[in-house]
Amino acid sequence: MSTDELLSIEPQELQFPFELRKQISCPLRLLNKSDYYVAFKIKTTNPKKYCVRPNTGVVLPRSTCDVIVTMQAQKEMPPDMQCKDKFLLQSVITSPGATPKDITPEMFNKEAGHEVEECKLRVAYVAPPRPPSPVHEGSEEGSSPRVSVSDNGNLSSSEQTVVSRSYVQGPEPEENSSEERALISKLTEERNSAIQEKKQLQQELELLRHHSSKSRGGISFMYIILVGLVGIILGYLMKRT
Repeated sequence: MSTDELLSIEPQELQFPFELRKQISCPLRLLNKSDYYVAFKIKTTNPKKYCVRPNTGVVLPRSTCDVIVTMQAQKEMPPDMQCKDKFLLQSVITSPGATPKDITPEMFNKEAGHEVEECKLRVAYVAPPRPPSPVHEGSEEGSSPRVSVSDNGNLSSSEQTVVSRSYVQGPEPEENSSEERALISKLTEERNSAIQEKKQLQQELELLRHHSSKSRGGISFMYIILVGLVGIILGYLMKRT
């Protein structure tokens, strides 16, 4: 019995989007295509670098088991983004009703006469996903989409989609239009009222300035009159003496 007939593995290659100082996980799915209980064990050439959960288990007949392989955070960039690490999946038929607690290392010992199927998995580093590209001016919120016409006078398929969406949306409901008109009318009245209050305040300020200037002029004139009267009285008294 070949490994493909006992356990099917997806994917066949472990791909990690490599990033420095960051843990990265890669899922594996084991599919038992047989009518047997299949025990499995996963080993790696670099156990300090990877964490496999679960690394042993039992896959029931015609069922699946999900495994998560986590690469620990790396401090250095690998040369040429190449990885020589490998994984080995061992599988063996076990007794019906077996559980992960029933699994022993002896079950995967070929020298003891057990029929053990093996499958090797490679590890590959891939580039991490790129961040989303910045929004161009033509696609900013509130701006209309740019439409270009080809040489034959036809729109491209993507541009036709944009234009069709803009027409499909159609006019807004009348209810929204009436609410907007009422809001505009209210704002206009408030603006006119504010303008009138401003004019009234300016007029009152001019009146206050006018009265203030008159008050200052009256005080200086009375002062001159009093000084003059005092001068006349003093002159008269001096002549008599």
